Amino acid sequence: MLKTGAKTGPVWAVGTMSGTSLDGVDAAALLTDGHAILDFGPTAYRPYTPAERGAIHRALGRWQGQDGVAEAAEVVETAHAEVLSALLADLPADAGEVLIGFHGQTLAHDPNGVHGARRTHQAGDGAVLAEVLGHPVVWDFRSMDVEMGGQGAPLVPFFHFACARWAGLSAPCAFLNLGGVGNVTWLDPRLPAPETPGAVLAFDTGPANAPIDDLMRRRLGATADIGGALALSGRVEEAAVTAFLGHRHFFRMPPKSLDRNEFSAALAFIDQLDDADAVATLTACAAAAVARGFEHFPSPPELILVSGGGRLNAAMMAELAARLPCAVAPIEEIGLDGDMLEAQAFAYLAVRVARGLPTSGPTTTGVAALVGGGKVSRPR
Repeated sequence: MLKTGAKTGPVWAVGTMSGTSLDGVDAAALLTDGHAILDFGPTAYRPYTPAERGAIHRALGRWQGQDGVAEAAEVVETAHAEVLSALLADLPADAGEVLIGFHGQTLAHDPNGVHGARRTHQAGDGAVLAEVLGHPVVWDFRSMDVEMGGQGAPLVPFFHFACARWAGLSAPCAFLNLGGVGNVTWLDPRLPAPETPGAVLAFDTGPANAPIDDLMRRRLGATADIGGALALSGRVEEAAVTAFLGHRHFFRMPPKSLDRNEFSAALAFIDQLDDADAVATLTACAAAAVARGFEHFPSPPELILVSGGGRLNAAMMAELAARLPCAVAPIEEIGLDGDMLEAQAFAYLAVRVARGLPTSGPTTTGVAALVGGGKVSRPR
């Protein structure tokens, strides 16, 4: 347990996120007591180089000890050490012992044991970062949840609840993150805490940016469909969208989570389409997956707030607006930073772990009881 673990007052924490889109590392600081968000601090971003991105991409789908995993982990640790060193220098001089929440890079995720044992794999060693940075690091957030029967994802819903309370929202709403994979949190901010029964429901909606980014990389040598420009020039194959929605994921009850590549076979139709139509249809599939998720919400949300790279994609936002039965807006609408929300989430979750508070529960990951997962490493 951290020295800060017995305290109940606010502490500064820095969280990181290296998502399935493989673009780089986000880092963000916030002040929290593990319950309320009291202040937001500086942020930083460190992009991966093409070579680094390639090393991580080659290790996707692999587990500890397999070829390429050690190289990917070294890339992840080096990039995180660099961006965290810069950000820590920008914190207030009186910040004291800063807590770091290190998510790592998800390489493989099989919480249902489809390919053997139930497990999840986030590359990167928090103990290494603790030594390099000289601050305590909370990491391996997902493994305990999976070990206890949960999906291990999504882990940000409790933070979304805190964000809604910070923003003063007073009616059921939904937070939608569109990174490589999409995940959504329905929440009711009128209830006292995220662990209160009925306060949150969360699940992965389906693929989001990952298939689009992979197609752009494979066919055009680009990293993404910037702004949705290519999708806007194409035509959506609605028959393909309908067939896509026949995937088994959409017939499972939440909570539920996905591996980045789980939809590879279901999206094979893009091989028959030209570039613009393929990207337009993949974009429509991501939005249609979100719309399908609405059938699970306890009550209709008044608003869905979008974070992650998808909110910057005009084609994606137009598809969401056309397919969803409520207002759609970028997360900036309520004063939050859509690029840094998940990094901020792992700063918040790190404090909850350090203080023995739950980070997931039956309605977020499907775990049997409330869990506060995560290892704590201190510099020697």
